[in-house]
Amino acid sequence: MSKNIAIFASGSGSNAERIVEYFSDSKEINVKLFLCNNPEAGVIQRAERLNIPLVMFNRQQFKSGEVVDILKENHIDWVILAGFLWLVPKNIVEAFPNKIINIHPALLPKFGGKGMYGHFVHEAVVENKETESGITIHLVNEHYDEGAIIFQASYPVLPTDTPEDVAKKGQVLEHKHFPEVIEKAILG
Repeated sequence: MSKNIAIFASGSGSNAERIVEYFSDSKEINVKLFLCNNPEAGVIQRAERLNIPLVMFNRQQFKSGEVVDILKENHIDWVILAGFLWLVPKNIVEAFPNKIINIHPALLPKFGGKGMYGHFVHEAVVENKETESGITIHLVNEHYDEGAIIFQASYPVLPTDTPEDVAKKGQVLEHKHFPEVIEKAILG
């Protein structure tokens, strides 16, 4: 029986689209649903184009348990956070123990925590004159970026790199590794 995944996204949705493409012919993993908390997010158009149902929600619905109900009604087995910016509430963590996976655009534990996402991470990497950065794929608990690390990959940061250069290098690794790591985590 195939496993259903739901992808939460707050932004453009490039990782979400890559995951859909990766699993498009899979008999074992099915991208059933996108969930989004940002009415301006690019992932909304991607969902439409990819023919993936999309559920919009607000903070109150997220915290109250309504989102858990939506996930259960859709028989979701795993939750994937692909550029999703809100802290996952206890009710969702408890409903999906060790079945929520996030991707972070740095080598945790460096540059993690509240407010450390997207360009803020890449700017911090450059400002701190790091010689490498990378991506971290981890399980989600009730704290930002503190769940067990599943996978990390790194790339060199050159002294001439801008935050935009760092972001581009990271996105290449995200698109390459995230779907494969999800597959391995789900199928064992």
